[in-house]
Amino acid sequence: MRHADRLHTYMVCIASLMLCYISVCQVRAQDDVEYRYEIGAGLGATTYYGDFNSRLFGNLSAAGAAVFKMVVNPHSAVSVTGMYSKIKGEYDKSQTYYHPFYDEGYKYNSSIVDLSVRYEYNFWPYGTGKDYRGAVRWAPFVALGIGLTGVKCQERTVDYATSERMTSSESLVTANIPLGIGVKYRYGDRMNFALQWMMHFSLSDQLDGVKDPYYVKSNGLFKNTDCYSVLMFTLTYSFSAKCPTCMKDR
Repeated sequence: MRHADRLHTYMVCIASLMLCYISVCQVRAQDDVEYRYEIGAGLGATTYYGDFNSRLFGNLSAAGAAVFKMVVNPHSAVSVTGMYSKIKGEYDKSQTYYHPFYDEGYKYNSSIVDLSVRYEYNFWPYGTGKDYRGAVRWAPFVALGIGLTGVKCQERTVDYATSERMTSSESLVTANIPLGIGVKYRYGDRMNFALQWMMHFSLSDQLDGVKDPYYVKSNGLFKNTDCYSVLMFTLTYSFSAKCPTCMKDR
């Protein structure tokens, strides 16, 4: 009897210790903080695709961006990005024949300001693994949104469909549809690294300063329009903690 009572006492003590450990772990997990927002910056490279370039990474130009994100839940976020870059090149390197430029050539050098709002969807729940059950520190994602592109053409601007020659340093604003993929990684509790590649489909054929070089006016939403891609590395910082006693996104 004494041996059985002693064994029973040991088992009760072990079970009590296990319950205490599980309770402490649950409390610590519940106390881990989720954040509402991210803010940061990015550096990368821009490539223009249009009448004078069809190479995937031709005529690269440096790009810089400011990033703000609103975290909806571990699977999704809304990103607001402001970017500045340039697109530049020349007809002689385009490997395309355009009669108006065969003798006199053509060079373009345009400044681009892009402001876009994008929805990001993470294929896996993104987090530290403590703030959300099943979350992982790195996750691939896709992004789709809408934006505005402001362009200042620092060389001459020509509309060959109407034979209209506009002044140098002509500016224009057009809409664009950004679409891309990326991967993000959470370092520590608040730092977020991301590498993304976005294609911006603009509604203008004039980002390079030339419109309709074949003398044919284009009709249609994305028919014969210019676009540009951005390969960018971003670093953001999470802030504005959610209430630790409130119901979390589970």
